[in-house]
Amino acid sequence: MLVVTLALAAVGFGMLVVALMTGSVLWAWGCIVVCVVGAVLLLISALSGKRTAPPTTTGSEPRRRREGRDPSE
Repeated sequence: MLVVTLALAAVGFGMLVVALMTGSVLWAWGCIVVCVVGAVLLLISALSGKRTAPPTTTGSEPRRRREGRDPSE
């Protein structure tokens, strides 16, 4: 989804350049719409990434215990 967001940002920038060169308000509104869609996709991606992140270990526990082995073996 990050690639789609990056592509939308590039399209939005291109539309902004065209809007500035032609002086057309229609291209400027198109740029705004494309950028808002990209921002929404980026926000959805960031929020879903936080929910599905696996729990991380702090590194303070020994490696053998993290792997499920008993240190007394």
